[in-house]
Formats: sequence, C-alpha cells, structure tokens
Amino acid sequence: MGVIQRFGKYSRICQPGLNFKFPAGIEKVTKVKIKRVYKEEFGFQTLNKSFDNSRFTSENADMGVALMLTGDLNVAVVPWIVQYRISDPYNYLFKVKDVNSILRDMAEATMRTVVGDRSINEVISKREEIAVAARERLQAEIDQAETGITIVTIEMQKTNVPEPVQPSFNEVNEAVQEKEQLIYKAREEYNKAIPAAKGEAMRVIKDAEGYALDRVNRALGDAARFTSVYTEYAKASDVTEKRLYLEAMSQIIPNMGKKYIVDSEQKNLLPLLNLGDASPSLPMSGGNLKDNGALK
Repeated sequence: MGVIQRFGKYSRICQPGLNFKFPAGIEKVTKVKIKRVYKEEFGFQTLNKSFDNSRFTSENADMGVALMLTGDLNVAVVPWIVQYRISDPYNYLFKVKDVNSILRDMAEATMRTVVGDRSINEVISKREEIAVAARERLQAEIDQAETGITIVTIEMQKTNVPEPVQPSFNEVNEAVQEKEQLIYKAREEYNKAIPAAKGEAMRVIKDAEGYALDRVNRALGDAARFTSVYTEYAKASDVTEKRLYLEAMSQIIPNMGKKYIVDSEQKNLLPLLNLGDASPSLPMSGGNLKDNGALK
C-alpha cells in the first residue's frame, strides 16, 4: 500500500497494483507494508530474527525493562515480545512522530501494570493469562493514541527471578510445595477419618435403636404374659396359685443341693450328718431314716 503526498501534504492512499502520480517534487509515495508482522523485543535480543523488522534498534537489548515489581513486592525478570501490524497507514505516518518509541513505552507501562496486579507465582505460572490481559490493555492504549497499528499478539518468554535471589526463591518454593503436600495429606486423612467416624456413629445409632426395640418388645411380651396370667388367676385363683408355686419350686429346688425333709410334728431332733452318703448313717432317736435320705 502506498501513501501519496503532494508538496508534502497527504493526498491519497493507493492500493497495490498499477497507479499513477505526478513526478518527483510534486508528489511523493511512501510504501507501507500492511501485511507484514513486525515485532518488538523487551528484556532480551534475538540474534537470528525470523521476522522482518526494519525498525529494530540497539535499544531493544536493554535488559532493565524486564525487571518488574510484582503485586506481592517481589522482583521478577519478565521478558516478552510484541508482534503488530500496520492497520492505518495515515495514522501510522502522520499522527504520531515516533511510533516505535511510543509503542515501546506503552508496552512497558502496560506490562508493568499487569504484572504489578499479580503475585510472583502467578507471573511465573500464568504467562498466557498475563499475555492476553496485556494485549487487550495495550491495544486500547494504542487505539487511543491513534498510532495506526494493531497488536497481533504478546508472547511471554520464560519468567524468573533475578539470579542473586534465585537460591532464596527456590527455598521459598520448596517450603511452599512442602506446605501444600502437608495440606493435601491432612485433607486425605480427613477424608478417610470423617466418613469412618460417620459410619461408626451410624452403626452405634442403629445398634442402640435395635436394642431399644428389643427391650420394648420384651417388655410388651412380659406385660402381655403377666396380663394373661392375671386373667387366669382371677378365674381360678387357687389352682393358679398352686401352679405358680409348683413352677417356682421346680426352678428353686434343683439348685438347693442337699435337701432335708423333716416331719413338722417331730419334737426331738438330733443333728443329721452325712445324710444321703454311701457311708452308714448314724442312728437318730425320735425319727426314722428313709432310703431317700429324708426323715418324716
């Protein structure tokens, strides 16, 4: 694309192809390559450049622009590349005196602003996010300045800390990683212990509920049994009383060991020894010894 000036004043823009202009001294044409991608490097210098950038100068090798202060007050080395195209030849040639200089100043200010809003860990680990934010912010500034260029992309290079503080920074990172490992381990133990405790609590609750149900059912059964016994007792109290007495005795007597049955009318009793043993029994006055070891 060509920008034609007549007697030094802007006249018109010519598209690629066959065009005519007045001879030199009247009209002058300045060719602008709108399809070419230019680049500016910050914090480093590429020796073998893959982009054709006629505006590359020695000031691009200034490494100081890469030193930036992060949001958590750490110093980071942040090199980056700005790639752009010329979108408006008129603004590019006539609105700004030195497009290259204002682009570098705006790019540096934008990057420092974006990096200053983030911590050192974010600057190192979220380069793509920073590049997108910086591109949007830089494009807005460039459009406001009417430079006539469009930012194609911002490419973040490897971000690190200055060499003098690298060992200390590595120690901090190791401590942070160890802290995260301990946190993850604690969460893992928590996730194991809590479900186990909840399960044990549910088991105890279910056991208690089962025990309570069993006790209630037993109590209801006992109450029903006593009610039925009382009903029968009310119908025939003598028979029921004897039956209860015999049932009670059938449970008590077998657990009493040796038993002595004595006639209630006997008045004079001698001590009864070895009653029921295989050895001969001692003679006793006032009573008769039966074969079953009882006196009547």
